[in-house]
Amino acid sequence: MKRRIFLVLGCLLLICEIVQPIATAEANPDQRAYHFGFKKSKNGQLPSINEEGFKSILEKHGAIFLGDTNQKDIYLTFDNGYENGYTAKILDILKERKVPSIFFVTGHYVKDQPELVQRMVSEGHIVGNHSWSHPDVTQISNDQLKNELVKVKTAVADLTSQKEMTFLRAPRGIFNESMLASSRTEGYTNVFWSVAYKDWDPATQRGSQYAYTQVMNQLHPGAVILLHSVSKDNTEAMAQMIDDARKQGYEFKSLTQMQKKTY
Repeated sequence: MKRRIFLVLGCLLLICEIVQPIATAEANPDQRAYHFGFKKSKNGQLPSINEEGFKSILEKHGAIFLGDTNQKDIYLTFDNGYENGYTAKILDILKERKVPSIFFVTGHYVKDQPELVQRMVSEGHIVGNHSWSHPDVTQISNDQLKNELVKVKTAVADLTSQKEMTFLRAPRGIFNESMLASSRTEGYTNVFWSVAYKDWDPATQRGSQYAYTQVMNQLHPGAVILLHSVSKDNTEAMAQMIDDARKQGYEFKSLTQMQKKTY
């Protein structure tokens, strides 16, 4: 009998250990982490996040996924976590073709490449916030998130004429409702994307034609294009991408010119 009682008590303790995290998660749905994903544009169809389960959360907190799908506008964005020797060439191409862009930078990048950050701003581009230390922002407190954002904003303001910073891209595209709400309170619009491909690994570059095809096959009105400046392929394909997109009637615009978000 005693043995049965101990077994029952043991099972009850085990059940309590299992149920508690589930109850906590249900009580705090804003802590649920998501990794941004989307259905790619194909054969002229628009991309979609309807299947991903976080559409309503992005809408609620004013996050950007794409622009007005009735306008043939393109918004070019780069993630700059570290420098791989290609950003200067990218800036040359953008300057020559008068294309505005936004570069999301980390604290490491600002400290390591101050001249390039200065050049981004002086040539009319926006510098966005990619966090100071590139953490999983769903695993830090709101105070820690604020500190991450303030440090980047302050460093860029001390270095350039850009004194305000209003666009944020979460590291690795990982987010939850809590960080969306907290960063919005700090004045940020979270920027995701509707065109992207695996370009962030310098060890797996497949040539400029591959980069060109991956991007051009996904073009659509209101596209927010995510590229990584560490990619040799992107750099070599950049000029042709821009020229051929314009031949198709697309116009490159700054995120500050985005008037409407369509999901």
